[in-house]
Amino acid sequence: MFDYASEYCCAQATDNIAAMHDSSKVHTHLSVSIVLFNSPLALLQRTVQSLYRAAEVAMDAGCVDRVTVDLVDNASDAAYRAQLERELNNWPQSDFFHMRYAVQRCNNGFGYGHNTVLPALTSDVHLILNPDVELQADTLRIGIPQLLRSKDIVLLSPRVCGSNGEQEFLCKRYPSVLVLLLRGFAPAYVRRFFDRRLASYEMREECTGGAQVDVAIASGCFMLIRTAALRSVGGFNDNFFLYFEDFDLSLRLGAQGRLVFDPAVRIVHHGGYASSKGRRHVNYFIRSGLLFFKSHGWRWV
Repeated sequence: MFDYASEYCCAQATDNIAAMHDSSKVHTHLSVSIVLFNSPLALLQRTVQSLYRAAEVAMDAGCVDRVTVDLVDNASDAAYRAQLERELNNWPQSDFFHMRYAVQRCNNGFGYGHNTVLPALTSDVHLILNPDVELQADTLRIGIPQLLRSKDIVLLSPRVCGSNGEQEFLCKRYPSVLVLLLRGFAPAYVRRFFDRRLASYEMREECTGGAQVDVAIASGCFMLIRTAALRSVGGFNDNFFLYFEDFDLSLRLGAQGRLVFDPAVRIVHHGGYASSKGRRHVNYFIRSGLLFFKSHGWRWV
């Protein structure tokens, strides 16, 4: 097991909101966790490169002075790990951008992987990031100050486009069993009959414009969070192996403050739905969905 505590040698950061306004020197530490499991290396490389570019822009703008990135490998195949370790030597690193790679002994799930870095975090802001996401150059330059500017905001969620350039509506209202079945498994001609219901659940009207919107549930592909709030709720619930862990975390973070969709913060997401990933992912989806409703309450329609 990787010893994160020995890697972190800095003292606990102080309140950086005041520093941003009262001092020309910013001391904002951003930590990032990316969980892998045989994740396509070409996409991961694009994720890391875009993260580095966005971090440089944010640093030049005085929004951040240090970035720590943890790649947490949930026991990928040995051949994959060997290839990734070779690739890492050619990926960006600098005095302000430090990347570490840790391999778990077994795959205990997406949330568990992210939680392994939580005990030793000393950052001000933490980014939960998928290995299939690309940040725009100004994503962090805009997102970090927006998050820190309002003390009541604990999480910032971005405007998401898919690989085809079309907007994806990943912020949600509280789900019902019906809408989850429709979104996950119903063919397109069936979903058309329920389009108004699905649009409401996906907050399409609210998240299409240029204004910030308060949301109940944010997507785990990109969660920009106050580290203190993430620590206060204990991170992800490890009982969710895959799927719905971001739903559960969003609701628990909502008790700490506001979750805000900001369309000025932009990413590209190359992911997909559970129904397109095979029977095993469908089983994960159903099992985690049942756990979510048992934990937070059933809503059928």
